[in-house]
Amino acid sequence: MDESPTTEELKLSKAKAKGKLSLLRRKLSEKAKQEPKFRFYALYDRIYRQDVLWAAWEQVRANGGSGGVDGVSIEEIEKAGAERLVQELHQELMTRTYKPKAVRRVYIDKPDGKKRPLGIPTLRDRVVQTASLLILEPIFEADFEQCSYGFRPGRNAHQALEEIRGHIRAGYQAVYDADLKSYFDSIPHERLMACVRMRVVDRSVIKLIQMWLKAPVVERSKSKGGGGCEWSWRSRKGTPQGGVISPLLSNLYLHWFDKVFHRPTGPAQWGNAKLVRFADDFVVMRRCWEERLSEWIEAKLEGWMGLEINRDKTRVIDVRRPGEKLDFLGYTFRYDRDLKGRRQSYLNVTISEKAVKRERQKLREMISKERCFMPLPQMIEEINVHLVGWANYFSYGYPRKGFRQINTYVRQRLTGHVRRRSQRPFRPAHGVSYYEHFNRMGLVYL
Repeated sequence: MDESPTTEELKLSKAKAKGKLSLLRRKLSEKAKQEPKFRFYALYDRIYRQDVLWAAWEQVRANGGSGGVDGVSIEEIEKAGAERLVQELHQELMTRTYKPKAVRRVYIDKPDGKKRPLGIPTLRDRVVQTASLLILEPIFEADFEQCSYGFRPGRNAHQALEEIRGHIRAGYQAVYDADLKSYFDSIPHERLMACVRMRVVDRSVIKLIQMWLKAPVVERSKSKGGGGCEWSWRSRKGTPQGGVISPLLSNLYLHWFDKVFHRPTGPAQWGNAKLVRFADDFVVMRRCWEERLSEWIEAKLEGWMGLEINRDKTRVIDVRRPGEKLDFLGYTFRYDRDLKGRRQSYLNVTISEKAVKRERQKLREMISKERCFMPLPQMIEEINVHLVGWANYFSYGYPRKGFRQINTYVRQRLTGHVRRRSQRPFRPAHGVSYYEHFNRMGLVYL
């Protein structure tokens, strides 16, 4: 007789597991809030719980992404059975035989033309990192300051932008616009682990984090003939971008800058300064700037924390001055003249020129000569998904001008696309413009 669980029983079991995990996270958060100096010494057995590992696997699967150095994909794991992966990781962690594999190094383009390095762990390691994140996040979240918005549950970039807008309107218009040079790659391991130990002293958890930080990095170079060589090394500092645990660790390290900033002896008190931070991007705002505030920021970041400030991109500006503007998270803050011709100005928050330029470059790649084989309905469907996501992020403030520029550019590129697809140039029906033809095909209009 078949005694395998039914679909309804599996759903009920997963729902109970999620409920247990939510309760565990809530208890950890409450304990951390009630006792700010309490240090957690028994967390490792929570990480290798099967319900925690299963929830971690579901998050990794939902996020997608490519495999690591072992080449194992999400599809291959599902084909073999995700239950098998969860059980294997449970046994390895419980018996303390788990060892992370090397991190695959890839590069993505940055807006300034340079390359940003990403370290991609294997899917197995991503599952264990996610399980650790589920347990550690509520503990450290209890400590984080209100000025921090990046990579935190329930917080987003629009909230950071709204706080900056409120401070500028309140008169905090002298702004220290900071840029940290290769922040993720320059975090000192020893100082970072000291930050972790302020709350977590479980040796097994500490060892897990250290293994991820010191995991070998594998990079493959490509030659013109299609071959290449592969080499690996171990980093002595930094936490790889692309790792699931990296955003939490990077936030934890800069949290201590936030904390010192808001202490009774910090500039939030003696300088009446405001700090808004999104991951490694932050601004310090004041009514009137003082040089000693710049000196304090640079001394703490470079001397105390061992980081490096990019002097070429860091500057102090006064938003109220004509021609001055603040660019932050893809948006521009500046004072513009009232469009109705009145003398008073208003605080304009709009899509930055760099963000529009990056979007045009992305659309140029999506609607290029190399993709002229793609049927128009398929291309429009792909573009719509991209445009909706882009517009959702840039819907804050006054985005109309940027939206119009993108709308015009998309239709110009698509006109060239349909005219390239045949030896005879494509022409829409009599009396129908190209723009109307694209609208009938369902192209999104921002």
